[in-house]
Amino acid sequence: MSKENKKFDTDLIRDLAILLDETNLSEIEVEQADVRIRVARQVQPVTVAAPVAAPAPVAAPVAAAAAPASAPAAASGPHPGSVTSPMVGTAYLSPEPGARAYIQVGDKVSEGQTILIIEAMKTMNHIPATKSGTVKEILVSDAQPVEFGEPLIIVE
Repeated sequence: MSKENKKFDTDLIRDLAILLDETNLSEIEVEQADVRIRVARQVQPVTVAAPVAAPAPVAAPVAAAAAPASAPAAASGPHPGSVTSPMVGTAYLSPEPGARAYIQVGDKVSEGQTILIIEAMKTMNHIPATKSGTVKEILVSDAQPVEFGEPLIIVE
């Protein structure tokens, strides 16, 4: 690698950092020719997201009540009926603020039915139930950041 190729494009790094903030991603990596740039940050719980759920008082208490009950289940290992996040993003329990949640604890769901949305890179991704059954637990709250592979709900 020549001395010219070792110089990094600081504008690109700055743009990647801005993209991380806009998309709530924890890291991003780009590679071009023989140059690879990776920008990462520590993910901390976002407390700013709580006011977003305020217009939907029906969905927020259900999610808040389900979250503490899920802590022991998460600590005991992966549940065979858990639906995990296929991507990093922000989970939403309803199609829009103020709307009824897609699912609630006790609901019966069918395989392929939308159970929540994950926003990633300004795109709303509908997350389907991986099997039919009854929703036993909702492990995330509305507007909560989620990581790849993080359990979202338990279906039995």
